[in-house]
Amino acid sequence: MKEGYSKVFVALDGTEQQDFVLARAIKVAANNHATLYIGHVIDSTALESAGAYPVDLVKGLEEAFMNAIHDQVEEARASGLLAGVEVIVRAGRIRETLKDDMLDVIKPDLVMCGARGLSSIKYALLGSISTFLLRSTDCDILVVK
Repeated sequence: MKEGYSKVFVALDGTEQQDFVLARAIKVAANNHATLYIGHVIDSTALESAGAYPVDLVKGLEEAFMNAIHDQVEEARASGLLAGVEVIVRAGRIRETLKDDMLDVIKPDLVMCGARGLSSIKYALLGSISTFLLRSTDCDILVVK
């Protein structure tokens, strides 16, 4: 069995905890000289329920996300400690897009995410991404708090 990780995937959700989660993912990937994949899903469920899917809005949300992580990504790339850094942004339903379009394609050996702390009502209705990841992936999961 190979020691360490070669493909680290971090799922970012755009919350204020995102910078901390990304910093931890960069450290873990650097310690393993791994490729870091940064994934973000723009939740399309609200857009779908409105009956419209404005391309400009999605583009704006993607640009805002890229701007929010830009400095950390550039520092990680410049450090020389990672095998590579790739940012993937998709619009869709979070769980399906995360699993089908990102994790099933990349096949990481470690997935990291934040513990978002949904209210008990939202958790009962929606569950959590970290719980979803635990149930639907075959690799190690690290939930950053």
